Amino acid sequence: MNFSYWEIKTWLSKTNFCIVGSGIVGLNCALHLKERFPKAKILILEKGMLPQGASTKNAGFACFGSLSEILDDLQSHSQEEVIELVKKRYKGLKLLRQTLGDKEINYQNNGGFELFTKEDVELFESCTENREAINKMLFPIFKEDVFSLKENVFNFKNIKNQYIFNAFEGQLDTGKMMEVLLQKAQLKGIKILNNIAVEEFIENGGSVKIKTNQFDFSTTKLLIATNGFASQLIGQKVKPARAQVLITKPIRDLHIKGTFHLDKGYYYFRNINDRILLGGARNIDFIGEETVEFGLTDLIQNKLEALLKTTILPETRFEIDHRWSGIMGVGSKKEAVVKQISNHVYCGVRLGGMGVAIGSLVGKELADLI
Repeated sequence: MNFSYWEIKTWLSKTNFCIVGSGIVGLNCALHLKERFPKAKILILEKGMLPQGASTKNAGFACFGSLSEILDDLQSHSQEEVIELVKKRYKGLKLLRQTLGDKEINYQNNGGFELFTKEDVELFESCTENREAINKMLFPIFKEDVFSLKENVFNFKNIKNQYIFNAFEGQLDTGKMMEVLLQKAQLKGIKILNNIAVEEFIENGGSVKIKTNQFDFSTTKLLIATNGFASQLIGQKVKPARAQVLITKPIRDLHIKGTFHLDKGYYYFRNINDRILLGGARNIDFIGEETVEFGLTDLIQNKLEALLKTTILPETRFEIDHRWSGIMGVGSKKEAVVKQISNHVYCGVRLGGMGVAIGSLVGKELADLI
C-alpha cells in the first residue's frame, strides 16, 4: 500500500505490542497491557470488519457448565482439573462484569436450566444421582449448593418433568459487551485496524516482523488471540469448531426466562427481546463442523428447527428471522492455551466454547506473560 508519512508514523511504527484478534481475549489483553505500560503503543489487527470467530456471534450465556457437562468433563479430566476449570470460568465472569459493568452489558441473573428429553433416562438419572456430590465438589467456590431440582414450569414438551436448576447462571447482551470493550480500548489510545489478515511472522533479533495482506511492519512483542483460527498461524493443537445459531421473530407473550441447556450443553437457547435464540447440534456432525469456514448446513438447521417445533415452542407459531455461525476453538483438554511460544511471541487460545466466561481472564493472563 502507498502509505503517507502520517499513516506510518501514527499506526505502523514503533509498535510495542501487536495483538492479533480483536475479540474478548485480544481486547482484554490490550486493556491490561495498557494498564501496566501506559506509554506503550498497542496495535490490534483484526481480519474481519467486526471481531471474527465467536466474540460477536455467541449466545450471550454467562455460564460455567451444566451438571451433565461437568459430569462429562470428569470422564476425561481429573476432579482437580474440573474444579479449576469451573473456578476460572466463575472468576472470569466476575472479571468481565467488573470490567464492563452489569448495566452496560445488560447482565441478568435469571438462572440456568438443564432439560432432559424423555429418551435421556440414563443421563437424567446420572445427573440426579451425582447432583449432591457435584454440589459438594463445587461448594468451596460458590459457598452454597449450585444445582437443584425444579419442576417443568415453562411447560416444554417431550422432556422430563424436572429440570436441573443453576441459580448462579446469567445472561448478557453480546453486542453491548463487545461494543463497550471496543470503546474502552479506543478511549485508552489502543489502535485497532480491521480487515487486516496476518499471513506470517518472523522473529528478527529483538523484534517480530509481521506480513499481512495489506502491509509489512515490525513489533517488539506479538500476542496471538485468534482462538479457533490459531492453527493457521501457530503450531498449537487447536481445532476449529463451528457453532450454528438461529433466532426467531418476536413472539407475543413469550414467558420463557433464563438460559437453557440440553444434551450435555450441545444445545442451548434463551429468550432475547421476546425471541428465541437457539444454537448447537454440532454433535450430530463433528467432522463437518470442524471448519474455519462460516456457513450453515441443512442438517443442523433442520435439527434446530425440529427442536423448536417439538419441544421449545410446540404450541406456538413462530418464524425464523435470522441465522448465523461462529467459530470456536477446542481441543482434547478444556484448559485454554496461554503460553510463550518463542522469545517475543505469545498466545492465548483454545477457549473450549467458554469465551464469554474465560475470555477476560485469558486476556489478562496473556498480558501477564509479558
